[in-house]
Amino acid sequence: MRRLLSAVLVPLILAACAPAPAAAPAAQPASGPTTPAGFRAAFSEQGVAWVSGGRACVARAPSYTPLCPRLPAAVDVAWNGADAWAAVPGLGVAVTLDRAARSVGVGRVVALSATRAYREDGSAVGYAGEPLRRVLGAPSAAITGGDGEDYVLVAGRLIRVADGARLAERAGPYLGATPGGAQAFAVPSVVTPAGTYRLSGGRLERLDQTGRLVSSLPHPAGLLGVVGQELVTVTPGGTLRVFGSDLTELAR
Repeated sequence: MRRLLSAVLVPLILAACAPAPAAAPAAQPASGPTTPAGFRAAFSEQGVAWVSGGRACVARAPSYTPLCPRLPAAVDVAWNGADAWAAVPGLGVAVTLDRAARSVGVGRVVALSATRAYREDGSAVGYAGEPLRRVLGAPSAAITGGDGEDYVLVAGRLIRVADGARLAERAGPYLGATPGGAQAFAVPSVVTPAGTYRLSGGRLERLDQTGRLVSSLPHPAGLLGVVGQELVTVTPGGTLRVFGSDLTELAR
């Protein structure tokens, strides 16, 4: 913890300007429990990281023990390799949440992916601070898809960053990875070779590849993703649950 705070103190010298506001949240679905604004999560083979109300946390597999370092208000989280990162726009930095303490000057960031930090003007930098391809407009969310490419939501449009292609003009507010890229959904969802999983109407649901509902169980509002061979959910309060592909809840 002391190492992490030391890594953050240096950028504080540069924080003379007022903290940057988070990007305005996209519209939430009209029915069923909804996730609050300012709640985001990122999943990888390493575990899950999330931010809720400005507080960023990480929980690594297989124990999924949460660690929530003391940081100024964060707006997004992402995994870059084995490191979990949080964007702290008030300091103009992205910082690691555990392991070796690192901080990178990234400016007024509003969204993170596995490859870069997106600023509110659409410009982007990598986790080594290098400038990368920008997007037109301010992203409200970003994700690195199953094809290794970045996808962003800008003014309700789903855009592939590599070529600027508009993949959907009226996209849902939740980005989810798919084996071949990413999609925008009306409710938190993730697509896997075993089917689609989603949190909808107070339930965790599994759909097969034809879209047929296979199984479901009660579950509060939250976000979900894949960690290794497991499905992991997290609620805004930080409750973590782990499931098999058949929605059997696993002990941890």
